Amino acid sequence: MSFDLISLILQAGLIVKLVLLLLLGFSLSSLTIIVVKWWELRAADQDSEAFLEVYRREGFSGAFDAARHLDRSPLAVVFLTTGAELQKARGRDGGDRSRDRLVTQLERTIAWSATAQVRRLERGMPFLATTGSATPFIGLFGTVVGIIAAFQSIGEAGQASLAVVGPGIAEALVATAVGLLAAIPATIAYNAFGGRIDAVLAMLERFSSQFEEDVSRVVLSPSGGASVAPAQTVSTTDIPAGRG
Repeated sequence: MSFDLISLILQAGLIVKLVLLLLLGFSLSSLTIIVVKWWELRAADQDSEAFLEVYRREGFSGAFDAARHLDRSPLAVVFLTTGAELQKARGRDGGDRSRDRLVTQLERTIAWSATAQVRRLERGMPFLATTGSATPFIGLFGTVVGIIAAFQSIGEAGQASLAVVGPGIAEALVATAVGLLAAIPATIAYNAFGGRIDAVLAMLERFSSQFEEDVSRVVLSPSGGASVAPAQTVSTTDIPAGRG
């Protein structure tokens, strides 16, 4: 009798096959998330570093042009979203109270857009955590069912020879192996990506805090206010360069 993997799967009972199919779904989904998340975090890290360099060196006007080409960075997205809000305020009354309201509105926009970027970066991570924690137990369930089927075979055959119980035990252990194969990459990726996401989020938090200060100084300055030109047209001599 052949004990290769394909034969064991084909000879397995219905419940074990369903367990293996479920584990395959978890595995393929987690591998897809791993590939997409790796590319996403790599792009976010590279674009964020490039955007911060431009923002420190050139201020708002240069950063706006750079942000449109570095939009894989959560920092650049926050900057563009806030710039769009600032552009909407163009031409309004530039009184002190209006400026204060505009500053509050822009700070709220920065906070909301930063929160949206956090959710985007963390998308898929709960599924990796679920895969890493649940699939070993799902595989173990398949193993238990397979062993029960093996003991039933012993009762039907009336003897406990290796030829009777061997195939059932082997197919049961396949479920455990597949569960571990699904869990191990997901767990490793979850831990690795978690550290990289934390680093990007720390960078985003520092940038958001500095950006709020810079926007407040611009809007409340004598030449600023609600009628201030949009971010893409503001001169770097009028707006202080940001600090990361």
